[in-house]
Amino acid sequence: MALEMRQQMKMTQQLVMTPQLQQAIKLLQLTRIELQDVVRQELEENPLLEEVADSEETGEDADDSESSESVEMEPEQDSDQDTFHEVDAGDETLRDWDSYLDGYNYSSGEQYSGDEDRPSFESLLTRKGTLIDHLLWQLHMGHFSPDEVHIGEEIIGNIDEGGYLRSSLDEISQVCSVSEDEVLLTLKRIQEFDPNGVGARDLRECLLIQARFLGMQGGVVEQILLSHLKDLETRNYKLISRDLGVDLNQVHIAAKIIGGLDPRPGRVFGSDEVHYISPDIFVSKLGDDYIVMLNEEGLPNLKVSPFYSEVRSNGSVDSRAEEYIGEKIRSALWLIKSIQQRQRTIYKVSKSIVRFQREFFDHGIECLRPLVLRDVADDIGMHESTISRVTTNKYMQTPQGLFELKYFFNSGLATSGGDFVASESVKMRIREIIEKEDHLKPYSDQKIAEMLAGETVNIARRTVTKYRELLRIGSSSERKRHF
Repeated sequence: MALEMRQQMKMTQQLVMTPQLQQAIKLLQLTRIELQDVVRQELEENPLLEEVADSEETGEDADDSESSESVEMEPEQDSDQDTFHEVDAGDETLRDWDSYLDGYNYSSGEQYSGDEDRPSFESLLTRKGTLIDHLLWQLHMGHFSPDEVHIGEEIIGNIDEGGYLRSSLDEISQVCSVSEDEVLLTLKRIQEFDPNGVGARDLRECLLIQARFLGMQGGVVEQILLSHLKDLETRNYKLISRDLGVDLNQVHIAAKIIGGLDPRPGRVFGSDEVHYISPDIFVSKLGDDYIVMLNEEGLPNLKVSPFYSEVRSNGSVDSRAEEYIGEKIRSALWLIKSIQQRQRTIYKVSKSIVRFQREFFDHGIECLRPLVLRDVADDIGMHESTISRVTTNKYMQTPQGLFELKYFFNSGLATSGGDFVASESVKMRIREIIEKEDHLKPYSDQKIAEMLAGETVNIARRTVTKYRELLRIGSSSERKRHF
């Protein structure tokens, strides 16, 4: 069969992702904080994009305000001076006290005429102390020789955020050019630092340090930690009692004491910062209706600079400049249009969620109904992928609390009455059942499934196990308490 090359015309349809369409999709799934960063960057890069100021003070108003302040300040200064001269000359104590206060308020020796001359508040903030800083402070305040300080600094530098030493004695001895015995002696002294248990090389050593600090050397607690830590994890108290030759009640008391020790002593100095969530939508109840409002705080109002538009229309620029201005105008207009479309889409999706989940907003999580993306997509006439992008990392402030938009979308379980109940409602009910159970005889997953069946929720045991694990709740054997 001979091969030949020839031209052929064929009409096909395909979706082309233009840069503008990619930008619109990207803006749709950004959080409000990320959108602010994108707008700020675009304002810096596009000279034709400007922010609309809500109100601007004129120079004359500012001058008038300054003059009025100066006029109002003069009588106060005169009154202060008169008050100062009226003080009895023999009363030196009051003058000394005033001088002391003046010196105290300006201890740095710097004088500021107004608030605008003072340093910013951020420059006065201090950095949160870390575990390493706390340990180094104790090291330098203790009675250590220069060589011990050098070894101690190397040891502390290898302690992680949990308070555990992550380097071997051999590695530290090689870095410091000393013997392992010297490193061990310094480590033992550092393990006496606050917080108790810091500098340990494993969990057993960490708990032993804390137990010995409480004066439990040679007792049942120390014996369990030395030889029966695994049995303690599995709650095999009878085996521990038999091997140690002590009463079972003593083992229970020792286990309770060990349970009160901190396996991560360094976490009190954790560097994790609190991340605050700023809601994208506010839902409030007004009468019998719910009002949906977008949170547009921090989002600037954008416009195209009229200056460049006039320059382009006058024809006073060459072809290259005109092409550049035209490109930037199109970019600015598309960004403004994309942001407006994003806000409209979020508003439509939020309104649809409120309509579907009306009972949740009225009564709470127990009334949350099953909902899928297709329901909202059909309701507002959009594609499911668009709904998925809109609900990503978006939060809604409701009368029931703050929830991510994806929270309202969940599968359903059938009830004996033929209705459906949301999976989140079932999870909450499982948590409530476990919280009210007898810790000496916790419910099994099968028992929880039977209890839910008695409440008309048809659920399998394996589904209960799945939901329990998603809630990070242990099994019945792990939840069981012997005392």
